[in-house]
Amino acid sequence: MITPMRVFVLIFNAGTDNEGIHTIRVGDRNTILMFESEDDATRFALMLEAQDFATPAVEAIDAEQIKEFCQSTGYDWQMVTENSALMVPPEINVEETDWKPDSEIEQTQTNTQSSNQESPPKSELSDSELDSIRRRLEGLL
Repeated sequence: MITPMRVFVLIFNAGTDNEGIHTIRVGDRNTILMFESEDDATRFALMLEAQDFATPAVEAIDAEQIKEFCQSTGYDWQMVTENSALMVPPEINVEETDWKPDSEIEQTQTNTQSSNQESPPKSELSDSELDSIRRRLEGLL
């Protein structure tokens, strides 16, 4: 009997009705990153947070469950091995997601304006400050 392989994925709003899994866009396809190492997944989550993402939770899940989910939704998956080069989040992010952080849901429920009419918040950090943060995070390796 083969032991199921445990991998680590990034989950937004873990344990809520508004739970979502982090994907990256490769061409026109969504790809779920499956990390072999919990530390690598945590570093990736910190880099997302530095890009003004909501902070994701690192969750251990059976790799076969992720693959089955991907097949049912038309997503792809990519294994990030423990000793591979540092995986860095893309600098360009999707403008709209299929889910919203819990705080945005509460705001949307009380706000009658369409989200298309609202502009995304401006980053308070300059590109050089973000590069500095990215270098410091990479230095943690």
